Amino acid sequence: MDLAAVPINGQYLPTLLADAAAALVNARDAAEGLEARDLATLAYDVAKRTARLAKAKQAHDDLIVAAHRAQAHALQIEARAKLRMADEYDAAQERGEVARGSVRTDIVPDENDVRPSTAAEIGLSRKDIHEARLVRDAEKVEPGIVQRTLDERLDRGEEPTRAALRKMVVDAAMRGLRGGGSKKRARNPLYQPDPAYDASAGIDGCCTRIADYLDAHGAEFILSGCLDAPMLERSVAKMTRGRDALNTILEAAHAQANT
Repeated sequence: MDLAAVPINGQYLPTLLADAAAALVNARDAAEGLEARDLATLAYDVAKRTARLAKAKQAHDDLIVAAHRAQAHALQIEARAKLRMADEYDAAQERGEVARGSVRTDIVPDENDVRPSTAAEIGLSRKDIHEARLVRDAEKVEPGIVQRTLDERLDRGEEPTRAALRKMVVDAAMRGLRGGGSKKRARNPLYQPDPAYDASAGIDGCCTRIADYLDAHGAEFILSGCLDAPMLERSVAKMTRGRDALNTILEAAHAQANT
């Protein structure tokens, strides 16, 4: 039995996750980012309920683990949607398309109203904006904190909950406000940004992580994390793109070494 075969409210969990991911990719502004977040939230709630039902019915552990992976996937999409919302909303404010604060509604006739939209008018609450900025700020302070937090809980066999993720995000965001940065890394006061170094280190880290996952779990286990055929197809497409990009870098490295 797998999640792809369990209909929930007439829908399938893999479909909900795929819809949320697609909505995020296609989001063009903060309002559409909100739609992606809402779809991810629904997928998370469904996955959480599925895991609880599976435990209550003493279902096979594999189903519970799959439900937890789906929760983590939904939370990742939700976090990415929030980050996108924060960036899009702040950019809209900079462009004057969204008001920076409350505006009076009694001083301009409706037919002459050219005031920028308020957050409420585009469907965002103050809480939505605050939560989105928390995720954005946490990722700036500790890049990858969302994925890392979710992976660590899954590796420990723990449920990846929104509450646990939010705690880590808030802690990181607060450290950023205090100027503390990551607890693990002290920032050199003479530090100067080096985008080329950051790009190289980022590639190194990704490659190391991929190799570590393969060594720890094997290819079959990794691919079994795909909940249905469409999800597997999307994952293969992403891995193929990553392989091609890495080959391009390796070719450049070999050419440089031979000059």
